[in-house]
Amino acid sequence: MNNVAHVTLYFWIMKICATTLGEIAGDLLSMTLNIGYAISSIILLSFFLITLVMQLLSSRFHPVLYWSVILTTSTAGTTMSDYMDRTLGLGYAKGSLILITCLLIVLAAMPDS
Repeated sequence: MNNVAHVTLYFWIMKICATTLGEIAGDLLSMTLNIGYAISSIILLSFFLITLVMQLLSSRFHPVLYWSVILTTSTAGTTMSDYMDRTLGLGYAKGSLILITCLLIVLAAMPDS
């Protein structure tokens, strides 16, 4: 039972497009629609959680659902990093340190498979 995409050239093309769209969508909400980084982060994090739960409940691979999770990850992550840098004023160095620390905590907590 596999519900993730195979890592091929198509995977990386989709990943690059999703990441780029993440930057655009985050800026659309926060800057173009002028609702700010905090509200944009909440909105996009909500979409991410919805798609993530749907993906986790799925028993098989659905390409649209899978890539929706990737896309919402990119949009939420980009907007949250902009919030940390621009609204909280942490800057890129402190924001990166916080995110790297979070990644290391998650990796340390993951069981070996």
